[in-house]
Amino acid sequence: MIGGAVIEALQKFVPRENIRLQEPMAGHTTFRIGGPADCFLELENEEQLKKVRRYLELTGVSFFVLGNGSNLLVNDTGYRGIILQVGSKMNGISVQGNRVIAKAGATLVQAARTAMEHGLSGLEFASGIPGTVGGGVVMNAGAYGGEMSQAVVQVNVVSRDGEILELDNETMEFGYRSSVIKHSPFIVTEVTFCLDRDDKDVIKGRMEELAMRRREKQPLEYPSAGSTFKRPEGHFAGKLIMEAGLKGFRIGGAQVSEKHCGFVVNTGNATAQDVRDVMTAVQNRVKGQFGVELEPEILFVGW
Repeated sequence: MIGGAVIEALQKFVPRENIRLQEPMAGHTTFRIGGPADCFLELENEEQLKKVRRYLELTGVSFFVLGNGSNLLVNDTGYRGIILQVGSKMNGISVQGNRVIAKAGATLVQAARTAMEHGLSGLEFASGIPGTVGGGVVMNAGAYGGEMSQAVVQVNVVSRDGEILELDNETMEFGYRSSVIKHSPFIVTEVTFCLDRDDKDVIKGRMEELAMRRREKQPLEYPSAGSTFKRPEGHFAGKLIMEAGLKGFRIGGAQVSEKHCGFVVNTGNATAQDVRDVMTAVQNRVKGQFGVELEPEILFVGW
């Protein structure tokens, strides 16, 4: 539990109305699953983030940085610590020439749409990814042959000491669904994309085509965290899961999607444990039949 002294200190950095205790995380994840966080802190700007980050470093209080909650599974028991949300209150986007500069809390959908409106191409792949720019750059989010590393030129982060650092593309050490930030104490505040000029209607057409492909192939009608497993080298996770006979496999309210086996979905009343159990069963079956280890793409919070 978070003590009164910590809450009192946090109120010096952010407005009291932005601090919520025992906040159900089901309302902050695309899985619509998750127990209460001891403390949920909604950040409004970089200055607040710098002060809070410095304070948490000094006190050693556990925290987790949340964007749109699109790539994670929060335990049914919740999270013992502070959730720092870099979300809708930190979502500004500006355009300078062929560069789109987005705050970490802006959604990838917003960034892609802004780019399109200014005749800038290179973020079409992100137009249907439900995460934030901050979360997307940490995970090097990608889809349909595109990924963040192809467009990012600078990432501003807050260090554990509350200082702002600027990381270029090379320093980010982008890999498949990873970056240097994924394994560091940095928190993303802003991302700069360098894009190519193109006709606005042509860009819009590409985005609409990708949206149609998503609707046809992905189970968008159910809450999920997107692709459940990373793509194993030389294989496709969804294809292996289907060939293992697990299409529609379910435990409780969690189910391997009948539309796309690469997704585990919440059919309405799934618990986090249901999802975890389905994932484990899938991993065991695929390993047993094909000798392939499926690595989770989603993050586990509070386990």
